[in-house]
Amino acid sequence: MNWEVSTMQSKRSFFNRTLFRKNLTRFWPLWSIVSAVGSLMPLYVLLELLNGGGGNVTQVQFTELLYTVAAMAVPAVSCAYAILCAMLVWSYLYNPRSVGLMHTLPVDRTCLFVTSVLSGLAMMLIPYAVVGALTCLIALVFGFFDFTAACFTVLAVVLMTVTFFGLATFCAMLTGNVFALPVLYLLVNFLAPLLEALVVTLSSQFLLGFSGSSQGIFDFLAPIFGIYENISLEYVPTRGPAEACYLVGFGTLFLYFLAGLALLTLLAEVEDTNLLHRGGPEGLALVQGRARTILAASPPAYGEGLLELDRACIARHLSPGG
Repeated sequence: MNWEVSTMQSKRSFFNRTLFRKNLTRFWPLWSIVSAVGSLMPLYVLLELLNGGGGNVTQVQFTELLYTVAAMAVPAVSCAYAILCAMLVWSYLYNPRSVGLMHTLPVDRTCLFVTSVLSGLAMMLIPYAVVGALTCLIALVFGFFDFTAACFTVLAVVLMTVTFFGLATFCAMLTGNVFALPVLYLLVNFLAPLLEALVVTLSSQFLLGFSGSSQGIFDFLAPIFGIYENISLEYVPTRGPAEACYLVGFGTLFLYFLAGLALLTLLAEVEDTNLLHRGGPEGLALVQGRARTILAASPPAYGEGLLELDRACIARHLSPGG
């Protein structure tokens, strides 16, 4: 496999197009299968319209359809799809040989991280783009397209995509095993409400005079619960016979989006937590110093420098990657 990566003339680049393309082409089966499955919905709508089963679809009905999908389907799909994309994009972290290969590329850690994040986000957004484009094309052809509703739906999709992929990436950096990643991700998304429900149930059984039900106080700690509780459709009466439909809850989506963005920014800028945990500041400084020495040397000397760094990490039980 050819891992040659083109570099920019600037001293530091935050994105590498070659690595980005290789990530997308390497993992194309996932996003292409999801795109194909998602395309079944607009194709079904098209067949119904061609056969006359859809009747005269109005712009209001199209808006309601988009907002219903954004409020009911997108959170669950994004939550599940994010962990699959994260497991693929960050899978190299759990194999020492793959880690060594990735770090021999002429890109720094920040560029590698940012490019991988953008690769994962692209893998998540491609199926939404395919399904959305087909849906909007059908609406345009049959004359019930609503540009405003389409824009708000795209905004909701992007916000939830960044939220869940940011959370999945954060979990990937905390685990040392690819199979532990989905377990931790599920715990983060469901642990808080489940613990609250468990505490309320046990209290009702063992505390005399206590009776109550889960109030969802800590649901905001679980993004999937917080989104479902706050995003919904709102109908407002108009002068005409039909009601106007709006998607509410963007404040919650923006808060979770900022949290996901903050996690990604933190991971891109902080020092390697695995090295800090296992070797302390001295171990981190040692690996960083050796890495700078390797990068400052000529390419033919990379192999020997990497072997020396590998022996030093093994002797001190150090493992970069978090």
